[in-house]
Amino acid sequence: MNNLLFIGNLGFQEILLIALIVLLLFGGRKIPELMSGLGKGIRAFKEGMNEVKKEVEDDASREDETKKQ
Repeated sequence: MNNLLFIGNLGFQEILLIALIVLLLFGGRKIPELMSGLGKGIRAFKEGMNEVKKEVEDDASREDETKKQ
């Protein structure tokens, strides 16, 4: 499992090299747009998870109410 999580083995030089390659590929103007899209995606994912959690809690409370009756 630890072999799959290789990010922990990256040092400063490797991260800097990756950042430079990304900068060269996408340019300085595209990176803020990409990060903005990434932020919106993460926000939508969290909202979806919160909705599912709320639905599960609502279903559980409904089941508890029906058992009491």
